[in-house]
Amino acid sequence: MSDRPRALEGLRVLDQTQVMAGPFCAMLLADMGADVIKIEPPGGETTRAMDLEAAPGVSAPFLAVNRNKRGLVLDLKRGEGVAVLKKLVATADVLIENYRPGVARRLGVDYATLAAINPRLIYCSISGFGQTGPYAERGGYDLIAQGMSGIMSATGSEGGAPVKVGVPITDLGAGLFGLFGILCAVRARRVTGRGQLVDTSLFEAGLALSAWEATEYWFTGQVPRGLGTAHRLNAPYQAFRASDGHFTVGAANQNLFPRFCKILGLDHLVSDARFASVALRLQHRAELEALIEAVTVREPRAHWLAQCEAAGVPAGPINSVPEALADPHVRARGMVQTLMHPEAGPVSALGNPVKMSATPPLLAAAAPTLGQDTDAILRELGLGEHEIETLRREQVIG
Repeated sequence: MSDRPRALEGLRVLDQTQVMAGPFCAMLLADMGADVIKIEPPGGETTRAMDLEAAPGVSAPFLAVNRNKRGLVLDLKRGEGVAVLKKLVATADVLIENYRPGVARRLGVDYATLAAINPRLIYCSISGFGQTGPYAERGGYDLIAQGMSGIMSATGSEGGAPVKVGVPITDLGAGLFGLFGILCAVRARRVTGRGQLVDTSLFEAGLALSAWEATEYWFTGQVPRGLGTAHRLNAPYQAFRASDGHFTVGAANQNLFPRFCKILGLDHLVSDARFASVALRLQHRAELEALIEAVTVREPRAHWLAQCEAAGVPAGPINSVPEALADPHVRARGMVQTLMHPEAGPVSALGNPVKMSATPPLLAAAAPTLGQDTDAILRELGLGEHEIETLRREQVIG
């Protein structure tokens, strides 16, 4: 355990979310030292029931996005449970929820109600489409958001069917934008003394991450389409086949393109009128790709990567997930960690990608077991043993 200061030490966060976007957002706050209390209904949130197990009854997907949190089971469908939550809200800085819009109001845990108890509360809502607009009441799923935001239409092989991005990009993006909004609100509260509602969505995350695609459409009139691994504004900037797999190369500018051509023994392409500029290389990308791959398939990717490295041309292998996780640079940067779980024992976890010299993130604990810290949290609120036992007997807490 590090004794260095934590960036968000002293910040209390109530995490009333499930699955990915909200838990991911709250986990990153916890990594930076916030006291994050994971509030789950009796039986636990839905991710605990996923089939992929780290140990019998221990969901690996739940572990992936809930480390460094304390666990509390609370039935918010019961008035007594809402009363406990309101006590917690009075002590909290941030509450994160990802209910479908309208559900929090029906439960009596919406922003207006809780801000009346604690005006300094920062209330972050992460939903499928946001709290306003004609789609607000729709449920939110990464697949739907990727499709509706245009991401899927611009992903996949040229001329092929739409393809989902391999990682849940709008879920994770919404979590990151929610985190950004929370920290902005924390900073604003220093000036105003008051919290506020932070509202973001999977759909808007997909749109916001489509900067190049929107730009291409607005300024060229062309509808972005799937280009495989190619870049829509630069060439050559894509994957090429070697004799034993694929590797990527970023040699699009007028400095790097001649170097890459020299590596390939294709120096004449530099003076070829079809490839004289980035714009022309984009126009003739298919022809350029064919000429390059006719050479790259003759040698293994290690050969080309070594040549590119020596010539200062950006390049890299296309790794499988196991290859990426075993990469020595990944290990050197602390991006693979081992955490202890009380039921599963040592479990692997991805590290935090943000490195800080004075207030570093710390991965201290695996995700909590269901209701692991319920009694301790309620005692912090001043509840006595008799009150806690009564709430448990009435199944308000777990």
